[in-house]
Amino acid sequence: MKTAILSALIGSAAAFAPATNFGVRNMALKSSETSDETKAFAKLPASVKPGVVTGKALVDLLEHAKKEGFAIPGVNVVGGNSINACMEAAAKYGGPIMVTFSKGGGQFIAGKSLSNDADSASIAGSIAAAKHVREVAELYGVPVVLHTDHCQKAWLPWIDGLYAASEEYYKLHGEPLFSSHMLDLSEEPLEENIGICKQYMEKFAKIDILLEFELGVTGGEEDGVDNTDIDSSRLYTQPEEVYYAYQELSQVPNAAFTCAASFGNVHGVYAPGNVELRPVILHNTQKYIQEKIGGDEDKPMLFVFHGGSGSSPDDIQYAIDAGVIKMNIDTDTQWAYWDGVRAYEAANREYLQAQIGNPDGDDIPNKKYYDPRMMLRAGEEAMAARLCQAAEDLNCVNVLN
Repeated sequence: MKTAILSALIGSAAAFAPATNFGVRNMALKSSETSDETKAFAKLPASVKPGVVTGKALVDLLEHAKKEGFAIPGVNVVGGNSINACMEAAAKYGGPIMVTFSKGGGQFIAGKSLSNDADSASIAGSIAAAKHVREVAELYGVPVVLHTDHCQKAWLPWIDGLYAASEEYYKLHGEPLFSSHMLDLSEEPLEENIGICKQYMEKFAKIDILLEFELGVTGGEEDGVDNTDIDSSRLYTQPEEVYYAYQELSQVPNAAFTCAASFGNVHGVYAPGNVELRPVILHNTQKYIQEKIGGDEDKPMLFVFHGGSGSSPDDIQYAIDAGVIKMNIDTDTQWAYWDGVRAYEAANREYLQAQIGNPDGDDIPNKKYYDPRMMLRAGEEAMAARLCQAAEDLNCVNVLN
């Protein structure tokens, strides 16, 4: 369930060395804001370089975002055009980006004509897209996080396939293919949800993959997950639930994880004022956990905000103040891409009615207008522009240099 939820990433030092002794962590993943490495970006930790960010560098980046009060756009993609629009936007607004694959998005990238038995197309498409990002991300000069979106219990074979690819990549390159994966087991009882997450965390930690998990439910509908009729009480996660998950997952050595804690988030498009967000839940959760674990960190959790369509700027800012370091964006970028294509067709309609013949002459060819790259590029530009607007809302502009 694509939770308009928050993904609470325990990326702070407290996350990797909690005051209460939940487990010994490999300190290689501990935040390293004070590193003496040569810095690629003046305003970011030295471990963060252009290209795909994983492991310790990802922890450093998210912890830095929390400290500086900005959130990273996390964008669902369905092909090379939307992937490139994400990175183009990040280069323009001067900040990091999270490129996010859903199970359905991976299948679409592989080809909708293919059989998806055993999630084969979803796995192959997600891997192919991740390799595309690996090849070109550094050219855009920005940090890129390779993430996957909601994976419910029945879809775990998809994540198993992606994990196997990361294992092989790790053997060759010393880092995973993907930066992070989200498991959305919020339909299961709390103990089962976290029990399965813990099993995956034990595997992920061995190759420096970050886990995002969900508590509560994001309302609305998106990419095959429909929660439009969900009991409204399930839209609001309790601090005790987050702390229970924190305790359990912290027992895994080298663990790095985020928690999607719902606070009224809803997928889809809604007019401002029609979504009842309660970001105070995030503030209360931070306080509750801090009181439990002690220490000086007043925001021990990092959150990500799913289902932000229709949210007011004030609610978004208040959520960032509570430690939100990513907001997922899908509905608005889908519309922006289509709107760019629509505007291109409207502006050039008289040149798109036949291969030859237009207002400039009956024998003049129209190839330069109906070349698919023209309308696809218009979509890319519109999507990138919408992401730059989102980055403004998330305080993520000019955070690199």
